Amino acid sequence: MNAINQARLVDLPHEVPVLISGGGPSGLFLALDLAHRGIQSVVIEPRTSIDQDRPRAKTTNARTMTHLRRLGLASQLREAAPLPVDFAQDVIFCSSLTGREIRRFPNAFQLETGRYGPQPECGQQVPQPVLETVLRKAVAASPHASLLTGLRVEEFAAHAHGGQYVTVADEAGNSRPVRCRFLAGADGGSSTVRRGLEIRLEGGSAALSNISILFRSSDLAGTISLDPAVQYWVLGPGTAGMVGRMNLDQTWWAIIQGVDVSPEGQELDPVAMVRSLVGADVEVDVIATDPWTARMLLAPSYGHDGVFLVGDAAHQNPPWGGHGFNTCIGDAANLAWKIAAALEGWAGPALLDSYGLERRPVAERTINDAAANGKALAYHFADPALELEGEDGAAARARAHEALSVKQSEFDSLGLVLGYNYTASSLVVPDGSPVPAEDPIRYVPTASPGAMLPHAWLPDSTSIYDHLGAGFSLLVDAGSHQGGDVENTYAPILIAAAELGVPVTVLAVGPDNRGTAMSDFWAADAVLVRPDQHIAWRGSSAASAARALRIAAGWAPTESQKTEEATHVDAVIS
Repeated sequence: MNAINQARLVDLPHEVPVLISGGGPSGLFLALDLAHRGIQSVVIEPRTSIDQDRPRAKTTNARTMTHLRRLGLASQLREAAPLPVDFAQDVIFCSSLTGREIRRFPNAFQLETGRYGPQPECGQQVPQPVLETVLRKAVAASPHASLLTGLRVEEFAAHAHGGQYVTVADEAGNSRPVRCRFLAGADGGSSTVRRGLEIRLEGGSAALSNISILFRSSDLAGTISLDPAVQYWVLGPGTAGMVGRMNLDQTWWAIIQGVDVSPEGQELDPVAMVRSLVGADVEVDVIATDPWTARMLLAPSYGHDGVFLVGDAAHQNPPWGGHGFNTCIGDAANLAWKIAAALEGWAGPALLDSYGLERRPVAERTINDAAANGKALAYHFADPALELEGEDGAAARARAHEALSVKQSEFDSLGLVLGYNYTASSLVVPDGSPVPAEDPIRYVPTASPGAMLPHAWLPDSTSIYDHLGAGFSLLVDAGSHQGGDVENTYAPILIAAAELGVPVTVLAVGPDNRGTAMSDFWAADAVLVRPDQHIAWRGSSAASAARALRIAAGWAPTESQKTEEATHVDAVIS
């Protein structure tokens, strides 16, 4: 347990710009992203300590690591992670940990040694308690964010003069009101904020449950006969599930899939289950067990009128693929810059409403893919013949190897992690170009408005993402810009930014470290990049860029502007 000093109600300010209910990963990240933009927030969290015996999420994908890089936390998390990336990058399916390898998926979860290409950061395996500890320390060091533990949000109501009037209570039942401009419900599946909004999650649950086991073993590492892996999936006919290292010492985790945890169900012996997965009578010292059921739930709305749902309060998806926690961080990254814009006075009327409209389809797609992978778990491929010698065993392993191809999107999911887009958003200026088809596996970098900025490494070994400003960034291909001052050439967008109060950085970039011009990546001379690294517009006209900025900040164009824009549509290089 990591003890945190318990807060008192007197520590709570009477008023704060942003109050965040819930100090898990999404709530802490939201506070830190707001702090990165100079916005004050207070996080209210009932837990006074972090439970190290419930590791829960273990996969921090390349997109989340890139968000952490933006906040200066990626290196800190890697240093704290007990399992370095270079230890293992593969997922191995096997008959047992002392048996036969059936199939492996290399570089799972965007785990790569060396420099990563699709993002400035590759993935990282790290238990959720370690991640939360890093985020809590960052909040404690921030002048703009505060974490108050031992308190909870009880209820809230609209304040007569705007914002929300929130009642915060301590463990003794005493309460105190606090006024905030914005309230974020990052308070999990049983969210008080969601109930206050009278929003119900919609969906269902898996038919069978699972049980997580955290254990120590002094001889397991030396007993495994297979190559190192970040996860082993055991296709045992008796016990089927997953095993992995928690650290490089003696702590391990296992997930037994498809068990009946009801009172009438089977007697569960965690030691016997682990030994069955291993295929040998290794020492097993059980630290904790945690039964759980995969849920596929999604809120019909992500909030309104300054009250928003973030992370598990808005959606719950099966863990297969490790996307749940990462989707939560994506929510926070989308919401943070929009709240900051509203508090800084440059948000148009459409900006805050775009949060749920952009993020809900991402969660829906993620839930659907994870649910599909939940229909092909270890026990679905279990076969006693996998252990046999001779032709029968070889044939069984060949069949299983082929059947396991359905699991590729669970481990090789770059299309899901990076390929989502906000093309339908009102904040994006479409250019009529085709958008790559959604595919959970295949990621096609594109600068089509709404997509993520295609990543590139520059000759000085920096990432193009490292040059983005905290606000909007107009990136101009250095090769296409014919001399002169790029800010002077694109003066209209700076004028529009000054009129609206929108922070904008104008920068000439390229070529990449291979000599490829940025215009080849973008199919345009310039792109307007939002604070969350998604593209709002691309083209070559400075006047069009200025008009696009207004739309991207949430200000819908007038009819005259729409007519004018129609005459300035930039041709897209096909």
